[in-house]
Amino acid sequence: MSLADLDPVIHAPKRLAAMAILSGAESATFAYLREHLGLADSDLSKQMAALDAAGYVKTTKRGRGPGSTTSFAITRAGAKAYRVHRAALMAMLAADTSR
Repeated sequence: MSLADLDPVIHAPKRLAAMAILSGAESATFAYLREHLGLADSDLSKQMAALDAAGYVKTTKRGRGPGSTTSFAITRAGAKAYRVHRAALMAMLAADTSR
């Protein structure tokens, strides 16, 4: 694993945290992610839009107006990218020589 294996889309801390949540779930609602990540609506929207544009998550919207629900699910491409990114981070941490 090398620096080249780090995905700049996933590497941003907020997106990395969202991908970690989504990697272990079938899907997650906007409200769930907002609560667990501690982000403002606009910030979460921005982060999830970047993941969606990269093809790493699928966004599903149900309903309109105040009762609408937005949910996110990790895609196959997103799951693969997350696994590679995570493995690269773990390899770098394992190789830490600052003893």
